[in-house]
Amino acid sequence: MIKKLTCISCPIGCELSVTLGENGKILKIEGNRCPRGVDYATNEFTDPKRILTISVRVEEGEMELVSTRTDKPIPKKKLNEIIEYIKKLRVNAPVKRGDIIVENILETGSNLVATRTVNKKD
Repeated sequence: MIKKLTCISCPIGCELSVTLGENGKILKIEGNRCPRGVDYATNEFTDPKRILTISVRVEEGEMELVSTRTDKPIPKKKLNEIIEYIKKLRVNAPVKRGDIIVENILETGSNLVATRTVNKKD
């Protein structure tokens, strides 16, 4: 079986062809222009990860939400669980860009970090 995907490791966006065996094992990866394409394809089929960007509610802030992101990719299979956890979160203003909102979110080794500043309401 051959699966196609586009590498997102760099701006080139190589079109990769991944040949899988009957057991789902990767037999061959083609189309990459650099070794990062092989790493990307391998990770996509063995342990896909994503950076999560999401908003968190702010109590007593000038804005109701603060934008956040994980500082490291998290396992794709945990995305829904993490999103549900974050939907229940509330932080108190002020929040500064770079503040860690949640350390080691759900034991992933990744922190949830504020990407903007939200001041306290006057």
